[in-house]
Amino acid sequence: MKNILGFLTLCLLSFSPIVEKKITKTGTITFEASVPSFEEVKAKNDAVTAILNTENGEIAALALMKGFRFKVALMEEHFNENYIESNKYPKATFKGKIENFDASKLSSTAQEYTIKGKLELHGKSKDLNIKAKLKKNGEIINLISDFKVNVDDFDIEIPSVVSKKLSKQVNVSLDFNLK
Repeated sequence: MKNILGFLTLCLLSFSPIVEKKITKTGTITFEASVPSFEEVKAKNDAVTAILNTENGEIAALALMKGFRFKVALMEEHFNENYIESNKYPKATFKGKIENFDASKLSSTAQEYTIKGKLELHGKSKDLNIKAKLKKNGEIINLISDFKVNVDDFDIEIPSVVSKKLSKQVNVSLDFNLK
């Protein structure tokens, strides 16, 4: 009886559709909160993980907050300890869906899509609609996007002493090569 159940299970699994997923562990997120006439406030994280389900356009990404690198070490320290509180909130995640996504229609020419999803950062969640460009190069799908987030939406406090040196509207750029 166990052999028959095992055989039936194997048969059912062999007929289930295979979901195609593309992944990267070396995606890049860059953010900038600079204001004119003051020192550049910009950081980059080259170790972002992202997964794209090519069957339905669902996408998820994870960035460790301590992975962001600044030109000035003191900025990195303040970012992790005072603003993002990386020990308490070690990661940022995004889960969403690319609207009208059809992997078979991707080509080497970038096409614009809307991604609707939820960004979780600093213990808060925010629904986002972002524009992204996708293109395919061989088996690699490239996703790039530029959008803004407001620090107030995530309860990130900027001390009054530096409030004129930091923008509350942060420019975020994504670049993922999903394989």
